[in-house]
Amino acid sequence: MDYISIAEAAKKWSITPRRVQVLCSQKRIPGLTKFGKAWAIPKDAEKPEDMRKIKKSASNEGDQQK
Repeated sequence: MDYISIAEAAKKWSITPRRVQVLCSQKRIPGLTKFGKAWAIPKDAEKPEDMRKIKKSASNEGDQQK
């Protein structure tokens, strides 16, 4: 399996290297491996969904309009 670095993943996914490090530490990237202190991200890994964003639902939108 081919791996990419944190810097390469950050560029590929258009996010900061620090954000990729956080995703690695939370083990949110499928197939992630750690070699010593370095993370190895599978080359074909997809960018995980950003769980920090709040999804709006129909019931939440009504509450915010009051």
